Amino acid sequence: MKIKLTICLLAFLNFYEAQENITYQKPSAEILKLADYDRPPSVLTNSKKDWVVFVYRPTYKTLDDLNQQEMKLGGLRINPVTNISSSVTYSNNLKVRKMNDKTEVQVKNLPANPKISNTSFSPDEKKLAFTHTTDKGVELWVLDLETATAKKITKDNLNANLGSPYSWMKDSQSFLIKVLPENRPKLTDSSKDLPTGPIVSTADGKVSQNRTYQDLLKNPQDEKNFEILTASELYNVDLNGGLKKIKDQDLYSGISYSPDGNYLMLTTIKKPFSYIVPLNRFPMTTTVYDAKGNVVKTVNEVPLNEIMPKGFSSVRTGKRDMGWRSDQPATLVYAEALDGGDQSKTVDFRDEVFTLEAPFTAQPKSFFKTKQRYGGVSWTNNHYAIVGESWYDTRNTKSYLVDLNTGKSEVIEDRNYQDVYSDPGNFNTTKNDFGRYVVDMKGEKSYLIGDGFTKDGQHPFIDEMDMKSLKKKRLYTSNLKNTKEEIIDIIDPKKGEVLTIQQSASQYPNYFKKNIKSNKSEAVTNFANPFESIKDVYKEVITYKRNDGVTLTGTLYLPANYDRKAKKEKLPLLIWAYPTEYKDKNTAGQNTQNPNDFTFPYYGSFVYWTAKGYAVLDDAAFPIIGEGKTEPNDTFIPQLVANGKAAIDAVDQLGYIDRTKVAVGGHSYGAFMTANLLTHSKDYACGIARSGAYNRTLTPFGFQSEQRNYWDVPEIYNTMSPFMNADKMKTPLLLVHGDADNNPGTFTLQTERYFQALKNLGAPVKMVLLPKESHGYAAKENILHLLWEQDQFLEKCLKK
Repeated sequence: MKIKLTICLLAFLNFYEAQENITYQKPSAEILKLADYDRPPSVLTNSKKDWVVFVYRPTYKTLDDLNQQEMKLGGLRINPVTNISSSVTYSNNLKVRKMNDKTEVQVKNLPANPKISNTSFSPDEKKLAFTHTTDKGVELWVLDLETATAKKITKDNLNANLGSPYSWMKDSQSFLIKVLPENRPKLTDSSKDLPTGPIVSTADGKVSQNRTYQDLLKNPQDEKNFEILTASELYNVDLNGGLKKIKDQDLYSGISYSPDGNYLMLTTIKKPFSYIVPLNRFPMTTTVYDAKGNVVKTVNEVPLNEIMPKGFSSVRTGKRDMGWRSDQPATLVYAEALDGGDQSKTVDFRDEVFTLEAPFTAQPKSFFKTKQRYGGVSWTNNHYAIVGESWYDTRNTKSYLVDLNTGKSEVIEDRNYQDVYSDPGNFNTTKNDFGRYVVDMKGEKSYLIGDGFTKDGQHPFIDEMDMKSLKKKRLYTSNLKNTKEEIIDIIDPKKGEVLTIQQSASQYPNYFKKNIKSNKSEAVTNFANPFESIKDVYKEVITYKRNDGVTLTGTLYLPANYDRKAKKEKLPLLIWAYPTEYKDKNTAGQNTQNPNDFTFPYYGSFVYWTAKGYAVLDDAAFPIIGEGKTEPNDTFIPQLVANGKAAIDAVDQLGYIDRTKVAVGGHSYGAFMTANLLTHSKDYACGIARSGAYNRTLTPFGFQSEQRNYWDVPEIYNTMSPFMNADKMKTPLLLVHGDADNNPGTFTLQTERYFQALKNLGAPVKMVLLPKESHGYAAKENILHLLWEQDQFLEKCLKK
């Protein structure tokens, strides 16, 4: 082991010195062929399932796309010129066809060089609205599905900085749009201004648990720019472009019409803003207006929320989750905490759910009380509702069927939500007369669609449930051989018509219209496999045991030409993983991998390297378990090491690999995992850690699934931090990070400081910062270079 490591270190150091001042590179031909492909379109279907829209987009963004102007304010990243999120991914073409036709039709009259986003079907589902971003701003367009013709509705003066800048009106003939104020002030560039005073923040002595957020406001200039960029005026616009002003300038963060279209609920952001939390915790006021724009009632006022109790099941006080009941013309529904939002308090009920009918002058009616934290309600067009609740510490979820006539409720689901084998599925929904989604019911019958994970494999299903007796009847179980079938929607339960996606390891996912009674399928799409060069790789979901008996799984890939019988050549092994926390061993050991999932290589895994002669164990299970009062992270390191050793042992026992040539890698929390494995285990020849956090004292109020703060358990924060143990890490490591990471907790500084520590302590480490990239990488130049860096690194450490 020492000889192998020494050779790898020398090769690594020589390689490192040869890469100074390097320009963008492309990976080897085998990987480039897989990475540089044409992305098949995504598919949109309306609720009636009579229209299909094909949405095309480039496989990658370009570096120039990421190099546009950007302002980071209040948790937003905004292009101040075009007034839309700087991170939006645009589509560049649309095609349509009727579900039962065979050929799609190219949409006519699309804008030149389309930058399409914010797609939405009209209430009557005969049209599709979308925005197009020009060099100056955002326009609204409408596509008539029958004629396959697009039409521009507005100028490029919409404000999409807080999300979609339009809402369909109920008549399907007009919109409510957010328009930039005509006399909007110029943005402030404070980079050269002399400060007029210091930045001062105060604390009033109240305990809070705020995580480390990115892109926050920092000074009065930021506040002013935030206000300028998020302000808009509200207009009605018809399909011919006719405009009518509805509301004056304000910071509109939420726009929602009542199901009957007679009331408009607007949520506006108020001052004071905050420098320590993002905009979703700024003060907000919600007011309901009538169809003419007159104030009916202010229904909610939320103050600045900088103080939060500890725990993932804690919430703010006051009305929350306010929205319209989908089964009534104009009734609001919302929840309020009965425990002050503090999960540490002992109470009989945590939340109370209220309803408030138009014209909103009567007292709210108590609808339901939950013993755990309220999780939402689904309505039917009959006299039922399904209320959900959950509790993080126990991972418990419950669902109640509520009879709206009698008020009586019955538990219809009570389980650990990580227990996928017991998952009853989700109720199938349909649009009602208001155009809102409700639970689909035929008489007293409802329908559940389940993923169907079992200890014997995945078998998606459809159940019919009688709402009176609560008895279930299995209507369909998918048992296709060598094919995975995903049930998307039930089109007609009486006829047995459903919409599915079918795929296999070498068959690209395609949509099918299927009759579950006759078992006949008709293809809706026919996308070809863009990765033909690895269609013959061997793929298998392997199951193995950890040293404490916990069952683990991973998807094993072997090169297409590898002789699995002779096993003469021992392959280097690449492991890609991401740790997950559990509260019991049984759920941790459940298998959610399917060997018939399409083999989709992408930069976020090692699957590309099967084309280079590597064995790959992808999505290897890395459970971290804490049963009872024990938290998972109490034994994070030994469990992490045991997971990795079990994976290597399992593949080694199959006879395929040289266990002295094993690399491990991961992204984000997987990068944190990788650094810890290389620090505390000798099982690896090298590792690749991308966009991770390595010093947990820099995320002192919780991270990932850890609710406790640093001062609660300092020894756990320190023990889990690779930075604190940098002197122990002597294995070659490739550190990668986007230099504009936007994820809470994984600041680019984490990688920079960890690299400096390792370098100064004599560890063989290389750092690559990808220009303009956030937490997930997007630009083609960066992704291809990343693949080249990884390829060169693995070849040096594992093959040469």
